[in-house]
Amino acid sequence: MLHLRVICPAEHTERVLAGLRTHPGAAHIVLVRGGAVEPAGDLIEVDLAREAADDVLSSIRASELAEVGAVTITDAGTTMSQRAERAEESAPGDADDAVVWDELIARTGEESRLTGTFLAFLCIACVLAAVGIVTDSPVTIVGAMVVGPEFGPLAAIAVGLVVRRWLLVRRAALALAVGFPVAMLVTAAASLGGEWIGLIDRTGLPADSQVSFVYQVGWPSLVVSLLAGAAGMLSLTSAKSAVLVGVFISVTTVPAAGYAVVAATLGDWVQCASSVAQLAVNLVGIVVSATAVLLLRARRARLGDGVPTREML
Repeated sequence: MLHLRVICPAEHTERVLAGLRTHPGAAHIVLVRGGAVEPAGDLIEVDLAREAADDVLSSIRASELAEVGAVTITDAGTTMSQRAERAEESAPGDADDAVVWDELIARTGEESRLTGTFLAFLCIACVLAAVGIVTDSPVTIVGAMVVGPEFGPLAAIAVGLVVRRWLLVRRAALALAVGFPVAMLVTAAASLGGEWIGLIDRTGLPADSQVSFVYQVGWPSLVVSLLAGAAGMLSLTSAKSAVLVGVFISVTTVPAAGYAVVAATLGDWVQCASSVAQLAVNLVGIVVSATAVLLLRARRARLGDGVPTREML
């Protein structure tokens, strides 16, 4: 179940209540007249079956309410109520297959911002990948994959393309366009420092390394990125975030960036170019497959022509 809280001016209250009362997936409707101080208005709360959330938000015209008040969606947690059970049974569809588009846009929007925390995680992940490459440690490479925060902006680009939120696409693309070069520069400085003090062998990277999969671009790279992007988007849209760990481990975006930097500092331009190609293939593959998953889910939900636009949300 999801918990919906709406702050709206009094003139909108009856319309919102009518939309909630008529939907079988809504339960536990609470109204506090004049309960909101800033912005002033009434406070309405309701528990929703996840598969009913998108219909309810559309019926109460949540986008309009967000302009004059506020709409908050949270996880209701454990709910012990026969009404809630009936609401889940009555709502069409299955909770795991339901996509709450407003929630998805808000979540990916938060994860796509270029912030100091995002840059810090990306820099740490790239440096960690460089350490794994130098020490020939697949376990360390896996650690870099898990730490890397790049899936957030990649998912945001896919969501922005599907719902035609170009600002979201630009913001996510900016995070990647700035984040990766900054992380690679930091990694280059760390690699040069390691070479200077003798921690890195300047003769080059071994050809039979256990982590050579990082830069060996090919059809397997594309297949892995497509599968990872699809799994990642499915986990976001079905609220199964635990799957994301497997997605991060499966993708060699951050390790490829780290490998490119180490190879460049050692003058191995062939492996550097191959790593950059690997990075590009993974980034594009993730976005393409994530976008395809969203389009298929939108089509299944019968949202117009299969693409939920701004007006439909």
